[in-house]
Amino acid sequence: VQLQASGGGLVQPGGSLRLSCAASANIFDFDAMNWFRQAPGKERGLVASIYVGGMTNYPESVKGRFTISRDKAKNTVYLQMNGLRPEGTAVYYCNTRIFDIPYWGRGTQVTVSS
Repeated sequence: VQLQASGGGLVQPGGSLRLSCAASANIFDFDAMNWFRQAPGKERGLVASIYVGGMTNYPESVKGRFTISRDKAKNTVYLQMNGLRPEGTAVYYCNTRIFDIPYWGRGTQVTVSS
């Protein structure tokens, strides 16, 4: 499966962005779709997951500000990010696992700065 993330850019603190991840296969065939981010010099970390049944999961650092959703017809997963903070500056990646093998899309850069 191929994953293509888009929608990154420069935004001021407190601003919003919506990222998109287009998949080359039916996203409902996967147990979960995830968004990760990696800041310079830091490890890649999970920011949102959506499971095949629709349940979502977020770490405390983004809970209440980020929302993951999906469009079955477009095979696309979204990440709506509100209240962005400077520490949100990172490359954002979408991800899934098939038979325990991770698949990563090319990331999209998000920069939060005034």
